Amino acid sequence: MSGEGEHSIARLSIGAERFEILVNPELAWQLKQGAKVDVKDVMISDVIYKDARKGLRASREALLKVFKTTDPWEIGRTIIMRGDIQLTAKQRKELIENKRRQIITFISRNCVDSKSGLPIPPKRVEILLEEIRASIDPFKDAEEQALEVIKALRSKIPIKIAKVLLELKVPPRYAGRVYQVVSKYGSILKSQWLGDGSWKGEIEIPAGLRVEFLEKVNQMTRGDVEVKIVSEG
Repeated sequence: MSGEGEHSIARLSIGAERFEILVNPELAWQLKQGAKVDVKDVMISDVIYKDARKGLRASREALLKVFKTTDPWEIGRTIIMRGDIQLTAKQRKELIENKRRQIITFISRNCVDSKSGLPIPPKRVEILLEEIRASIDPFKDAEEQALEVIKALRSKIPIKIAKVLLELKVPPRYAGRVYQVVSKYGSILKSQWLGDGSWKGEIEIPAGLRVEFLEKVNQMTRGDVEVKIVSEG
């Protein structure tokens, strides 16, 4: 069951009967849209109400009559999939803000200025979103929306999604630690441990992370690292 925090009411009316459950609003919408989410993580509790605000539970007879079962998880899933999810203005605002942050992060990590090749800082992306008056759907996938926003941003700035392929050679004293960090930034396409304990590899990372990545590696190795840009674009 979902933990404490903001929750919403999911409601399904069938004939004269009304059924309600308390849910995590974002997870409920993800489930409703087909995402693989466990209904037990969506529901705040296993109680099926006829009026959640008054704390009135649905009767066993009503559940059997309408759903042919008293299993709260099966009933809860049906209520979410076939019913409506109620949101307060505050909840909707918070969900939109969270989604906006996810979109900004995606763009700043994965995009660069197509003319200069430089990353686009999150603050700059935030300002651009305001300029184009981007409409954020709190329940639509962040990456899907980010791709739509990127198209709109092309009328404002030269922008493209890009990746960078880097070749690294790290001396033995830093190799183990650097390898662990490298794997968190992108995909290691080639990896080779040399006879002297050095590590040599190729890693593909989002272009927007190149500066951050190189600063991190140089900091960890105190500049004792060989880096070559294999390709970018």
